[in-house]
Amino acid sequence: MVVLGAAADRVRAGARLEGAEVVVAEDWSEGISASLRAGVAAVADSDAVLIMLADQPLITPQVIVAVVDRSTARVPAVRATFDGRPGHPVLIKRELFAEVATLRGDAGARDMLERRGVAGVECGHLASAHDVDTRADLEAIAGPTTSEPEVRG
Repeated sequence: MVVLGAAADRVRAGARLEGAEVVVAEDWSEGISASLRAGVAAVADSDAVLIMLADQPLITPQVIVAVVDRSTARVPAVRATFDGRPGHPVLIKRELFAEVATLRGDAGARDMLERRGVAGVECGHLASAHDVDTRADLEAIAGPTTSEPEVRG
């Protein structure tokens, strides 16, 4: 599933989204919480949701596996950490879905996760959480001789 916001039409026209269910956060201008609410609402019957960010292409499948493996019955959420700093992906269990629906603003679920006892799993040895927000960022991760991102671990 892909949640789109402000540039939904442009992204649909320019990205290959075959096989993905597209959800549009119509209230995108409210901030990241709007996308989070829209995505969680679309999978409300699921046991959990794994949230990833489109601007972090260096996140590897190993990071996803580490987060899912850390998920236990005793914790309502798990997030990857990179050198001790909170990051993505984040797994949120159904028991928090109603609370996610109340989130507002541009902070996402950060405060809720801290309050509810998110478990962290260190993933800095598996990947880089570097954001790719500009063409220069993309060129920097591509390197001079390859278009494949460097993966650590």
